[in-house]
Amino acid sequence: MAAYFFRRLLLIIPTLLGIMLVNFIIIQAAPGGPVEQMLAKLQGLETGATSQISNSGDFQNTTHSTNPTANNSTYQGARGLPPELIQRIEKMYGFDKPAYERFFMMLKNYLTFDFGDSYFRDRKVVDLILEKMPVSISLGLWSTLLIYGISIPLGIRKAIKHGSSFDVWSSAIIIIGYAIPAFLFAILLIVLFAGGSHFDWFPLRGLTSDNFAQLTLWGKFKDYAWHITLPTLANVIGGFATLTLLTKNSFLDEIHKLYVTTARAKGLSESQVLYRHVFRNAMLIIIAGFPAAFIGLFFTSSLLIEFIFSLDGLGLLGFESVINRDYPVVFATLYIFTLVGLILKLIGDLTYTWIDPRIHFDAGESE
Repeated sequence: MAAYFFRRLLLIIPTLLGIMLVNFIIIQAAPGGPVEQMLAKLQGLETGATSQISNSGDFQNTTHSTNPTANNSTYQGARGLPPELIQRIEKMYGFDKPAYERFFMMLKNYLTFDFGDSYFRDRKVVDLILEKMPVSISLGLWSTLLIYGISIPLGIRKAIKHGSSFDVWSSAIIIIGYAIPAFLFAILLIVLFAGGSHFDWFPLRGLTSDNFAQLTLWGKFKDYAWHITLPTLANVIGGFATLTLLTKNSFLDEIHKLYVTTARAKGLSESQVLYRHVFRNAMLIIIAGFPAAFIGLFFTSSLLIEFIFSLDGLGLLGFESVINRDYPVVFATLYIFTLVGLILKLIGDLTYTWIDPRIHFDAGESE
């Protein structure tokens, strides 16, 4: 088992490298990079843009001293701006170096978790990620706990009562839940319970109230629960439906196997058969999907939820960074979530052996 563990750890390196390389090539090829965005701001004469590249009036001298027609830059929006100015902008964002050199410099820095500074937020990327992470952790953690806490018992119950009226009406609810996208369900919750048209029971935005710091410990807990309820419910709807049906089908498949018939013939009760024999085997496929489910809830699935409920988390940060071509933030979030996802996948495989010791990942090892 130790050999398999170390092999998987070593495989994380080329996997992570390949993912970063593919995304680097795609993003670099996309139009509207940070240099072009800065040029667009300069053409609009935005003070914030010019102040980033000017020192003691050099910007004004440069822009007026060079013939605009002499500019042969391939950047969009560069017409009318002097080549010297464009070179200074390229140097500011590191685009004065070849793409391969920028890529290897990025990887070298990422080994020590040095993600540099945001292009447009004037802050270190690590500080931005640490600031936004508690929001996404809260949303992803509570959503995951609710999904697994509801779906697994419900799926087991549906498998036991397969074909009954309970199975039929609960399946109808699950299908409806699966058909509703999380962001539409979020809007519905706002309309119904956040002062949209009916009840004003929950806040519309944010994770805490403005007076959160002045509240007591119990008051902080209630305020936090008050704010997190609707986003969590909206995030749960899709994953809840999928996992419930997966659990039911997994248990149904195991219940009809020969070893279950043998266990019943030995006189074991239904609860002993279900939780001593069936549960261990049926839960393997559920555990296999946990890393992907957690990462999905932690980042991608919560993107629109964070936007709708104005939750300033990592999902919203990543989305805004892609739109603004804030490459340091884009690649930092990609690196972190890819690394965490690969590690969780390894942990999921190791958990297999904890639930069912008969499973061995070492090559050539038999039961």
